[in-house]
Amino acid sequence: MTATADAEAAANELTPLADYLGSVLRRLRALPPLDLDLTQAHGNVLAEDVVAPHAFPAFDQAAVDGYAARWEDLAGAGRAAGGRAVRLNVVGDLGAASWRPVRLTPGSCFSVAAGAPLPVAADVVVPVEWTDQGMAAVEIYRTPKRGYGLRRAGEELPAGTLLARAGTYVSPALVAVFAATGIGHVVVRPSPRVVIVATGDELVDVGRGSQPGQVVDANSHALTAAAAEAGALAYRVGICDDDPEGLRGLLEDQTLSADLIITTGGTGTGPGDMVRRILSRREGGRAGPVTFTEVALYPGTALGFGTVGAEEVPVVCLPGEPGAALIGFEVLARPAIQLLAGAEPVFRPSVRAHLLETVSSPVGLREFRPAHVAERRGGGYTVQPLSGGPFTLSGLAEANGLLVLGERVTTAAAGSTVDVLLLDRRR
Repeated sequence: MTATADAEAAANELTPLADYLGSVLRRLRALPPLDLDLTQAHGNVLAEDVVAPHAFPAFDQAAVDGYAARWEDLAGAGRAAGGRAVRLNVVGDLGAASWRPVRLTPGSCFSVAAGAPLPVAADVVVPVEWTDQGMAAVEIYRTPKRGYGLRRAGEELPAGTLLARAGTYVSPALVAVFAATGIGHVVVRPSPRVVIVATGDELVDVGRGSQPGQVVDANSHALTAAAAEAGALAYRVGICDDDPEGLRGLLEDQTLSADLIITTGGTGTGPGDMVRRILSRREGGRAGPVTFTEVALYPGTALGFGTVGAEEVPVVCLPGEPGAALIGFEVLARPAIQLLAGAEPVFRPSVRAHLLETVSSPVGLREFRPAHVAERRGGGYTVQPLSGGPFTLSGLAEANGLLVLGERVTTAAAGSTVDVLLLDRRR
């Protein structure tokens, strides 16, 4: 049997990534909804459709500073009539806080500030720049089109408009829309409380260099940041040694306040892989609380998922290698967080892109490789794989996308079209 045939045979024993993700996500449910004050809703996901109870704007109003007038009184101002001005009497001033209803009479106008309610019969607002800015009387040098400079009630959002559907992220702009239409409370899914635990006797905390037998814990810090970026309330517990009772006790404590627990390290089958041995151990004839699966994923084939504690809090177990941990987070933990939060869709957006460099990939595995994605002038995208492959932290730090190479792809030629996951990198 050739080496390639051996690799293919081994890959055939792995669980396809799509099947594994489907089996995990089907076991999760969005968190119960909460009714929150609008000031607290930002960053959450709507649990119900939101409909405008009131129109926006709520009344006819000036859109610019100027003079509210009747359009027929302006006929003849400007170039169409040889450049002569039209003179109107200014009968009052209206600001945004004006509330008494007033009416225009022929040959008159009101000085208005942007946002001020319009006088009855006004159908145009002349900008101050088109006038001599008079106070008792004003000369108007240009005639705007009828309807210029004003906003009618309900012009933007009539009452009853569907403002946002369930599953929509509450952005600052959406908060403004809700407030403007008279909404003070919305029903949302709470942000998931996610606890991150790094495991391993070899781990030491940040602020020092690694020594033989020691590894600086980069994972728990990185995964806490990734969970927060995904919209979770993320808490880093820190480092847990390879102590069975210590790990059990820590996880039991965290189930009291967590909606999801993420561990990193110990998912393999080696002698030091304590997490897998502890959480998958059968007790009393029953399977362990967490199932570890060899998934057709590169990097990091060994992933764990299950529940712990009386509350059956979901737990995701990621590999200890930092690159594999971050890729595993993107592939498994991030969609889990999005599902708990009620977000739709749960996966990152993806595009098809023109590959700029030939790359090879392990047979039978779905590879996620750090890459840089750019838009082409004529439309579409290009993707440049970053050096070092998926295990390099420097490549992951520079990447704004993940090049996805399917299980059947062993070589992707330059010029071919490939799938790319778009990462949310604010730079």
